[in-house]
Amino acid sequence: MKKIVVAITGASGSIYAKSLLDKLLTVKDQWSAVDIVMTENAKQVWETETGSRDYDKYPFRFFHTQDFLAPFASGSGKYDTMIVVPCSMGVLGRIAGGISNDLITRAADVVLKERRKLVLVVRDTPYNLVHIRNMETVTLAGGIICPATPSFYSLPKTFEELAATVTDRVLDLAGIELKTFRWGEEREA
Repeated sequence: MKKIVVAITGASGSIYAKSLLDKLLTVKDQWSAVDIVMTENAKQVWETETGSRDYDKYPFRFFHTQDFLAPFASGSGKYDTMIVVPCSMGVLGRIAGGISNDLITRAADVVLKERRKLVLVVRDTPYNLVHIRNMETVTLAGGIICPATPSFYSLPKTFEELAATVTDRVLDLAGIELKTFRWGEEREA
C-alpha cells in the first residue's frame, strides 16, 4: 500500500491535477494515504480553468503550505511517492536549489533525501536554460521530470482523455497499476 503526497501548484494545467486525483480514487486498493498540499495560486488557477471549486470535494487529507507538522514533512512519515502536478517553474527552481520554504518544497526535499520517488509534472513551455538546468539538477538528485506533454496515439476524444495520457503515465511512474492504453495492445471498440 502506497503513501502518496500530491502537491498542486499555481502553474496552468489544473486538468492534470484533477485527472490524477480522479484516477487515484479508482485505485483505492493500492494506497493507504493520499495527502494533498495545494497553493492558494493553485486554487485560483483551478477555479479559472475548470470553472469550479471542486478540489475541496475530494476525500483526501489537505494540508496548508505552511503546515510543517504534516506527516510527510519528515522522512519518518515513510511516504513512498510525491507528485507535483502541475509543477510551476518557481517550485521546480526551489526544489532544485534545496530551498525548503514551504511544505511542498520541504516534502520534495524529504523525498529526495530518503531516495524515494519524486515526479514533477512540469507544464510551462518553452523552457529557458534555467528551467533546463533545474530539471537536470532534480534528475541528478533522483527526481523524475515528466512534462505535461500529452500523447495522441490512443486517439483521445475529450480534453479529459487527453489529460489522462499524461496522468496515466505519472501513475505508472509512481508504481500504481491501472488499466490504460498501452502501445502495441489492441484498442477497445
